[in-house]
Amino acid sequence: MGKEKEEINYKRSPEERKDWKKIHEERKAQKRKWKEEKLLKKMEKEAKRQKEGQEEITEESPKQGRLYTVSIALPGSILDNAQSPELRTYLAGQIARAAVIFNIDEIIIFDEIFSKDSTIEGEFKGVGKKGQANVQMARILQYLECPQYLRKSFFPHHKDLQYAGILNPLDSPHHMRGEDESPYREGVVTNKPVKSGRGSLVNCGIGKQDVQIDKLLTPGIRVTVKINQYDSSRRILKGRVVSPAAPREEGGLYWGYSIRLAKSLGAVFTECPYKEGYDLAIGTSEKGDNVDSVEMDTSNFRHALIVFGGVQGLEASLESDEALDIEDPSLLFQYYLNTCPNQGSRTIRTEEAILISLASIRPKLQGIGKT
Repeated sequence: MGKEKEEINYKRSPEERKDWKKIHEERKAQKRKWKEEKLLKKMEKEAKRQKEGQEEITEESPKQGRLYTVSIALPGSILDNAQSPELRTYLAGQIARAAVIFNIDEIIIFDEIFSKDSTIEGEFKGVGKKGQANVQMARILQYLECPQYLRKSFFPHHKDLQYAGILNPLDSPHHMRGEDESPYREGVVTNKPVKSGRGSLVNCGIGKQDVQIDKLLTPGIRVTVKINQYDSSRRILKGRVVSPAAPREEGGLYWGYSIRLAKSLGAVFTECPYKEGYDLAIGTSEKGDNVDSVEMDTSNFRHALIVFGGVQGLEASLESDEALDIEDPSLLFQYYLNTCPNQGSRTIRTEEAILISLASIRPKLQGIGKT
């Protein structure tokens, strides 16, 4: 015979029931405590990350920006000197590279030989061998200045830029990669729907992330955005629209150049976009004063303008401008300089003159204007 089966009592005593109830409540209390601690740690981590992000952006941006501007003016007719459409395009690319290297804020393209047939308006129908040189140069310069991730939005495929592939990139500060974290970015306003009371979504070239700005703007326009904080875990970042001059004035960053077309040499001055006008005008010519021996007073300028002539010099540009009654081009400028004295070649091409002149004048301008 086997042993008798022992009877198992599954019923708990009142004391045991109380103990389990107490343990269950303690466990619930402990879980709540853990959740609170976890939430507190998460909040502290987020606050720390925000603080570090703000400090990082502050450290990247100089405390004082640059308030003065430097503009250059040149005739678009220099493109007619090139022997082929490819070379015309490449020549415009050389001008853009020189402007970016020396932090030029504005490029004015003027009509050197103003006539009824000349134009600075209308659609650019392609890089040809002759004609419409002013508009052609402006279009190529605009294309190069635009950040790569925005070009599809503003420059659809057409004949204007059929040789753009041969151009060297500008690689200026506002031409950013997707992973770059800068306080400012260029973007295009999208047509994505947003909730009532909120600003538009802007494509700033940060992968699949859009930036929600503080204003509701028309889709398709280009804007400069100041981003509050970068966060790869968020689908939408926050930012606000600022002036295109803000990166230069507030952060000391070079932010590309603007393009302006002028119908004559005189219009370069009379159609100035700045209220104060150009308070420092410099002309360049082989007939000018030696740049090495001229003492330039640039202590209080706000907007500098450097003007270059075409193949026949500024004299030809002045002669064709019926609105100007003077014969000596030096009277248009505070300084009329020969930036390459004792030159070894009979002629200096405009694209060469720009590099030479800006290299000579740069030390006299940099850090001296109204900063």
